[in-house]
Amino acid sequence: MQAVKAWLKESPSPVAKQLMNAINRIRFAQFPVIGVVHKPLYWLHVNSINLLANISRSLYWTPLFKSRLRQCGDRFYLYSGMPLVLGKLDISIGNNTRMSGISTLCGRSCAQQTPQLIIGDNVDVGWQNTLAVGSRIVLGNNVRLAGKVFLAGFPGHPLNAADRAAGLPETDDQVGDIVLEDDVWLATGVTVMAGVTIGRGSVVAAGSVVTRNIPAGVIAAGVPAVVVKPIASEH
Repeated sequence: MQAVKAWLKESPSPVAKQLMNAINRIRFAQFPVIGVVHKPLYWLHVNSINLLANISRSLYWTPLFKSRLRQCGDRFYLYSGMPLVLGKLDISIGNNTRMSGISTLCGRSCAQQTPQLIIGDNVDVGWQNTLAVGSRIVLGNNVRLAGKVFLAGFPGHPLNAADRAAGLPETDDQVGDIVLEDDVWLATGVTVMAGVTIGRGSVVAAGSVVTRNIPAGVIAAGVPAVVVKPIASEH
C-alpha cells in the first residue's frame, strides 16, 4: 500500500498523475453551501450544543465538583467539564469565581498535613491550568490565570537520581507555598515555582518562569522573571 501511495505521488507517469487528480477530486469534494439551509442549520447546531453544555454544567458537572470542595461561595461558574483533582487536597473557593473544567488541581500525596488550595472572590482559573499544591496555594481576590498556567508548589520527584529511580517522592526542602495577592494577573504559559509570593496588582508576561518573589504593582517577564517596569497609577 505504501509503495502504491509513493508511486501515485512521485511517479512522472501520466496514468499516476491522472489517478492522483481523480483521488484528490474525491478527497476534497464538498457539498455547496446553501445559505437558506446551512445558516439556520449552523445556528441550530451551535445553540443546541450550548444548551446541552449549560444543562450538563448546571445539573451534573458543577454539583459533582462542589461535592469535593470544603467550601464554595455563591455564583461559582464551572465550564468545559470538571477539573481533575489528584492527591490529598483541601479546596476552598470564594464568590463569583470562574474555573475551566480543563484544568488539574493536585495535592502533594506524601504531605503530613493536607495541602490547602484557597481561592478568593472574583477569580478566573483558565484553560489547562495546573495547580500543584505542595503545602498551600493562595489566589487572592480578583486574580486572573490565563491558559496553561502552572503553579508548581512541589516538583513530584527528588533531585537525587537514585531516589528518583526508586520512586521516592520529593524532599521537604523542594516544597513551598505559592501566594498570589489580590489583583495579580498571570498571562498564558506562566510557571510559578514553590516559595514564591507575587505582590498585589502585579502582571507576569506570557511564558515567564517566576522563581523568586515579585513586588506589588509591577510588570515582570522572562526566564527567570524579573521586574520590567512599574505599573503606572491610574490616579
